[in-house]
Amino acid sequence: MISLPIRGLRREEKKTFALHFSYSVIEGILAGLIALNEFVFVKSLMGSSYQMSVLFQFSTLVFLLLIFFSTFLRRIKNKKNLLRRTAIITRLPLLLLLFFPQSAEQLTGDSIYHYIFLAIFLFYFLANPIVFPSINLFLKNTYSHENFGKFYSYATTANKIVMMITTFVYGWALDANHYIFVYVFPVAAVLGMTSIFLLSLIPYKQEEPPEMTHSIWQGIKQSVAEMANILIKNVPYRHFQIAFMFYGFGFMGSFTVIILFWEFGLGLNYSSVAFYRNAYNLLAILILPFFGNLIGRIDPRRFATLSFLSMAAYIFTLILTQRFDGYISFWDITLYHTLIFYILFHGIFAATMVLMWSIGSAYFCAPSEAGMYQSIHLGLTAVRAIFAPLLGVVFYELWGFTVAFSISITSLVIGAGIMWWSSVFHPLKKKAVLD
Repeated sequence: MISLPIRGLRREEKKTFALHFSYSVIEGILAGLIALNEFVFVKSLMGSSYQMSVLFQFSTLVFLLLIFFSTFLRRIKNKKNLLRRTAIITRLPLLLLLFFPQSAEQLTGDSIYHYIFLAIFLFYFLANPIVFPSINLFLKNTYSHENFGKFYSYATTANKIVMMITTFVYGWALDANHYIFVYVFPVAAVLGMTSIFLLSLIPYKQEEPPEMTHSIWQGIKQSVAEMANILIKNVPYRHFQIAFMFYGFGFMGSFTVIILFWEFGLGLNYSSVAFYRNAYNLLAILILPFFGNLIGRIDPRRFATLSFLSMAAYIFTLILTQRFDGYISFWDITLYHTLIFYILFHGIFAATMVLMWSIGSAYFCAPSEAGMYQSIHLGLTAVRAIFAPLLGVVFYELWGFTVAFSISITSLVIGAGIMWWSSVFHPLKKKAVLD
């Protein structure tokens, strides 16, 4: 068990850690359910590959809103009430899954339930553009720099443990009943509202926002201008985001293809998919505290290089599995020999990327700017989400799994190269960035 160093901290820091930790545990349950969502859509709901890519797109496409409305979000004085309203609006639609049919006959072809399912989770993911920047803003203004990465890694470790347990139980339940999700997600609606409510209780001293003196269109132009100005003036951060564009293309382009590979390439059941997810998450849990400390001691771009290359390596193991298909079976689980390395490299990727993607931007700015920098990061994530997931499916449909995976690997290697080059020729000024 991890010994959590909460003694000797300020009272606000202790309260923040307790709320952040509780929020992360509940979100771990939800993440364990969402982890199998695309596979459920293909296997149980019998949705098409393109529809499934759209479902994945929603999780990041919603961040486009941040490009246009980040200035307005900064000017909302009562961010706690905004979070609570967001929780209700985005989580209640999950209750509609209670009314879904539980028979293949009603779900085959171009079923209306496919589109209802997509709409429900579009609403669900609409919370992310508000919740994710708020997490960085709340935590960066309460945690000290020394504790930021460390405490974030502890909460994330708990999140992954709970996610792993949830994914295992949920996968086993889905193999027993392919339609168990119609009962599970209404419960998740209540949990989702609870977790965001806990997040809203984190101590946060809101500065008096400037009054709105311009139109909505002028506000949008100002948001875009502020983001562009940061990217122009902060050269290391600009390189960071350029490299992330290549990473994002590799990640999003391969994600949907990997789901299709589990179903149509290997014919795995829910228990096997849950096993692979749990195995690499278990490894990530074991090494996450180490990387939580490491990220504060080295240039974040070098940290990102490790993350990008570990992903390229685990995708390569999928290509190898098509050539070397030996496996063992146990507990209704199919474990391919080559995918042992998939688990290893994916574990490293999961431990590093959860930190890099969530708080990496904060290392390029002052604490007061953390929300804006994360908004830029998330907004650019949404830009690549417009085309990357669908292109991954197109590459698979045209040329098969090997070519689609190879294109993703190439993109990841280019991103890693840009990160390393930038860290060598454009070092961070630590005093300006980290204080």
